[in-house]
Amino acid sequence: MVGRLPIVLALAALGFSQNAEQKPAAVASAEAPKAAAPAEVKPGNAPEPQKPIQIQVNEVIVPVTVTDDKGRFVSNLDLNDFRIFDEGKEQKIEYFSRERSQPVVVGFLIDLSNSMRIHWKNFQDAAIEMALNMLPNDPKFSGYLITYANEAELAVDTTTDPEPIVEKLQKVKPGGGAALYDAIYLACQKRHVINGEPYDPRRVLIIIGDGHDTASKKSLDEVLEIAQRNLVTIYGMSSVSYGFTTEGDQNLIRLAEATGGRVEYPLNGLYSDVSGYLSIPRDEGNYAIQPGTGGYAGEVSSGIFKSVAHIAGEVTTQYILRYIPSTDPVTDDKPYRNIRVSVNLANVKVRARKGYYPQGAPGAGGGS
Repeated sequence: MVGRLPIVLALAALGFSQNAEQKPAAVASAEAPKAAAPAEVKPGNAPEPQKPIQIQVNEVIVPVTVTDDKGRFVSNLDLNDFRIFDEGKEQKIEYFSRERSQPVVVGFLIDLSNSMRIHWKNFQDAAIEMALNMLPNDPKFSGYLITYANEAELAVDTTTDPEPIVEKLQKVKPGGGAALYDAIYLACQKRHVINGEPYDPRRVLIIIGDGHDTASKKSLDEVLEIAQRNLVTIYGMSSVSYGFTTEGDQNLIRLAEATGGRVEYPLNGLYSDVSGYLSIPRDEGNYAIQPGTGGYAGEVSSGIFKSVAHIAGEVTTQYILRYIPSTDPVTDDKPYRNIRVSVNLANVKVRARKGYYPQGAPGAGGGS
């Protein structure tokens, strides 16, 4: 397994600031809803008491990522650089933050279907590295593991300790169908939640797979609404290789874009002229061509771990905007309201969730 040093170097190369600060514009008056404690916290690693995040029940929270034309995080923006629109009407931003290393609870959703076999060892190592980097035994950061093949399984419940997740990832092997949508439902409804969710810490899902679904009882539309109601941001690390396509890719894109995340394609940027690429014909198995070794293997490893760095860095380095929607007789009764965030800066890309359900309860549901 690749060590943590490449991730640290990659984050530095991506331009993630280490000196960010929090700038509250205003804080509303009602305490965030509290949920159950984490399922597992090691002795001596219990969370320290934290000041509650103050919100109003109708306040909307919007994590925002801003990158330049080279994909680097833009870390020096202020409150006045942002504008936010709810159903086309500009809103007053009540709270603004650009704090580094923001608390999060991360769900790692790992595809164990047959489609993962060809590059399984690389993605297994990537998932382990991501867990170790995003759960540094700090009470601010919690995570859980859900694996999915023919069925979705909560393999490790919410914890601040990465070791149970690492141990489980080292043992699992791919085989079977893919119940991705059921895995998302499980993440939103059937795990233990911790104090402060979904405001502090925020909720994030990272899907490692190709986005296809062959076995779920839930539909894409159902779980997308559940994710949005639970204020979840979804990221994807696609396992699709260079030169191949999959209909599941649109599923990942839709889930990520609607919730303010994005999809990484670590194997799609590899060059076909790298020594060893699709160079060894084979007769057995489901694949007509065997990816070679040498330079190609190095490119695969490098591409995957760059994607780990991109996702891990972005998850804990976002701007947080909160606002109380202004009243409007025309749009107040809409079951779903659209959001648009803009930045007063040229040549940047802004990513934020596309909308919200104003009547949706923020709690994670069945976990307790």
